[in-house]
Amino acid sequence: MKYLVMVQGAQADYDAMRGQSSGHSPAWSEPELRAMFAYMNSVNDDLRDSGELVDARGLVEPARTRFVTADSEGRPVVQENPYGATTEVTAGYWVLDCATPERVAEIAARVAQCPQPAGAPEYPVVIRPVDEGEGPEAG
Repeated sequence: MKYLVMVQGAQADYDAMRGQSSGHSPAWSEPELRAMFAYMNSVNDDLRDSGELVDARGLVEPARTRFVTADSEGRPVVQENPYGATTEVTAGYWVLDCATPERVAEIAARVAQCPQPAGAPEYPVVIRPVDEGEGPEAG
């Protein structure tokens, strides 16, 4: 079964990774950033080697987000930067193909252990099964 595994973050966390501390998140040092990237690359390498990795991506900072709706004539209406500095959003994701829910939980627990500076906010790792059309609507 496929699963979407997501890590969360806020604009303040992205700012902290660029060295700007706030009441929400302490500034990251270069060695802390290198340790985080090395850890995540190791997770990705292991998932690739096991054949469980379908896709993985980090997402750009929430300040670059746009919400789009349509006006009464179908034209796009764009709202720039709709999130506040501490609103949690998806910061990155993996699409994994795992044999069991327990296996994907093991992977999520490993992701949750990613190194970060003392005092940085801890977010849960979110797991959502991917609908592969196997439900009653599929037939």
